[in-house]
Amino acid sequence: MSTSPLEEIRRAKLVAIIRSHSLEGLEKTVRSLYQGGIRAIEITMNTPGALSGIERLKEKYPELLIGAGTVLDSETARLAIMSGATFLLTPTLKKETIEIANRYHVPIIPGVMTPTEVLTAYEYGAKMVKIFPIRQLGPKYLTDLKGPLPFVETMAVGGISLENAGSFCKAGAHCLGIGSSLVDEKLVQQGDFTEIERRAASFVEIVNQV
Repeated sequence: MSTSPLEEIRRAKLVAIIRSHSLEGLEKTVRSLYQGGIRAIEITMNTPGALSGIERLKEKYPELLIGAGTVLDSETARLAIMSGATFLLTPTLKKETIEIANRYHVPIIPGVMTPTEVLTAYEYGAKMVKIFPIRQLGPKYLTDLKGPLPFVETMAVGGISLENAGSFCKAGAHCLGIGSSLVDEKLVQQGDFTEIERRAASFVEIVNQV
């Protein structure tokens, strides 16, 4: 029996968030992340050619979880799902977007911050929520949320770095979403994909030690 995408995300513990200016840079970045041990990738919908990028990457890397991020509405969610997105992430909470994802049985991880938003997202049908932006709140915030809401799984996103990733995992995050500290667009433009692979391997090592 195959595992669900959400179970695979829990197992991977890391989702790499990619905003690229070109499909070529996108594909090279994903190859570096894969070689570094990353197994879940989020392509943001404000990436040029994001939908075709999702299609191409799913064909090239069938063993990777390829999802869509920065999904702002139900129309974008449906387009991403039709392009093969395995999961969806949003920066905000919108009932209609969660409903369309659930209709197609595609996991959606909506962006929330307050306890009210966390519970509302759960009641709308989200099994995991994205605490965003987490940088200013800190790891202790996740620990505090688990007190009254222990049944809601969390992904910490926004300001996760090599220095604090372990702390967020220890605080109770089921997964970390990592953007610029892993995939720096300057590195992509410079063609330094070796550094992206090195960073990926470092993040994987950190979360596996927790």
